Parts: sequence; structure tokens; C-alpha cells
Amino acid sequence: MKLYLAPMEGITTYIYRNAYNRYFGGIDKYFTPFIASRKLNRRELNEILPEHNEAIEVVPQILTNRADEFLQIARKIAGYGYRTVNLNLGCPSGTVTTRKRGAGFLSVPDELDNFLYEIYEKSPIHISIKTRIGVESVDEWEHLLAIYKKYPVAELIIHPRLQRELYRFTPHKDAFSTAITALPAIPLCYNGDITSEKSYEELLHTVPATDCIMIGRGILRNPALAAQLKETDAARLFTKETIRAFHDEIFAGYAAQMAGETPTLFKMKDLWTYLIESFAASERFLKKIRKSSDYAEYKIAVSNLFRECALAD
Repeated sequence: MKLYLAPMEGITTYIYRNAYNRYFGGIDKYFTPFIASRKLNRRELNEILPEHNEAIEVVPQILTNRADEFLQIARKIAGYGYRTVNLNLGCPSGTVTTRKRGAGFLSVPDELDNFLYEIYEKSPIHISIKTRIGVESVDEWEHLLAIYKKYPVAELIIHPRLQRELYRFTPHKDAFSTAITALPAIPLCYNGDITSEKSYEELLHTVPATDCIMIGRGILRNPALAAQLKETDAARLFTKETIRAFHDEIFAGYAAQMAGETPTLFKMKDLWTYLIESFAASERFLKKIRKSSDYAEYKIAVSNLFRECALAD
């Protein structure tokens, strides 16, 4: 089984990815949060610099609905030695989809088809795709599969929900099974609600042909999940000492990179939205973390949590 770490804007940065790889591992491929600027702003450039990704396999992700823009970004990424980029057709956020980007691009399949024709014809590197199965109805999936079948998709990562479903409701796992039958020549990866060993086993029971899974929130909540699924010494990894060292490296990385305490604390509080679920009876400690206004308060709140809270079962 291949395991990928999903790109999550503002969280799975190169600082997070490198710390994760050092303390937990088990991930075969990492994807950057999306790149949307043809000029590659400083944040986006930091994500793809080779020196920031030396020990891990990384695929940059591009968010756009313009072929010329995609190709310009892809050429710049290729210049840094990458062989594959990923096209984001999965983001369901309203700020993205109202501009017909991300999953919103699926609402105009003919335009999407023309876009794919041009980028696959002219791209200097391979292109994988991360997609949803439609916008409003699962009936859209058959048409989208017919479009994807036309092109040499390096890999198709399928989040089997509709755009309108956001991250709610149960994923349509049968849509992933349909893709396995419809696209025998394209490598497929499943993405959606793999948050525990139980959900992993349920997926394999439902779709036993699955051989690649992308995980996002499940790993943010339990950093040892990939190791647990691969049975690679997970008991040793899931300790407060390891999680503390992991946290401290991320904190130090952001503190060194960012201008001032406030943006660093913002990033760390965002991470704690998920990481707190690794701890039992931790709600009041999370409140203290969220209320912290400077490094001193934050460090005290975090130390109290690690001292007082046991790990969740």
C-alpha cells in the first residue's frame, strides 16, 4: 500500500513535511499546498525549493483553470528538477469554486476537456490530477471519467464526494470502484475519510483493489497513523515525547521563518485544531493554547497540555 499526505493549505508546509518525515515517516509521496501564482510568490517558492525537500518525494500542486497559466507555472516547476505536477480539481472551497477553479472547474466539463487537451499537449513534465466526482450529482462522474480517459494522466487521485458535499456525508466509494473499471491504464489513488485503522480496513473490505491512499486530516489528528497502517513500529512512534519533539521542530521552523510572534502563533494554533485529537480530555488546554497572545503564554499552555493529558486511545 502506498500512502500519500494530502495538501492542506497553510498546514502541510515544507516545515511540517520535513518534521513529519523525520519523526514519523510512512509517507511515500507528499503534495504541496496549491500554487496559483504564475510568478511563484515567496511562499510558493519556499514549498518547492529542492533544499526544502531533500529527503522526501514531493509533487507540487497547481490551482488554475487557464492553460497558459498552468503551463507557465509547470515550466518554472520543471526548472527546479520536478518531473510531475498535480492539477487541483478537488478543492470545494467557495472562494475557489466560484471562480471555476478546483472542484468548480468540474461544472464546465467541455471547458475542462479543452484545458486538459492543451496542457497535456504542451506540458514539459507529467501531470497527475486530484479530483472530486462532480459538482451536484454523482451522475456527472461517468462524463468526467470519459474525459480523463483521453489523456496520459500520470495518476488520478479521487476524493469520491461532490463539490456541494464539501467534507460532509459518507464518500461514494462505489465511484472509486467505477474508476478502477473505467480507467485500467491510469494509476488510481483513493482520498477521503481515512482517519483510523478501522476506516482503512473498511475501505479495503469495500474496494479490495485499492493500492494507494491519500490521507489528510487523519494524519494531522494522529501523526503516527501512516506508521500504524504500515505496521512500522507505530507503538514506539506514538508517544508524547515524539509528538513533543515533532511539535517543537515545527514551532522553531515557523519562528525562524515568519516575521513576528503573531503569525507563528496563528500557524501553530491552526495545527492544534487537528493535533489536539491525539490527546484525551484536552479541551480546556486547547482553550489556553488558543488564547495565548505571545510565545511565553503559548509555551506554558503547550507544556501544561503535554504534562497533564494522556494520549487518546
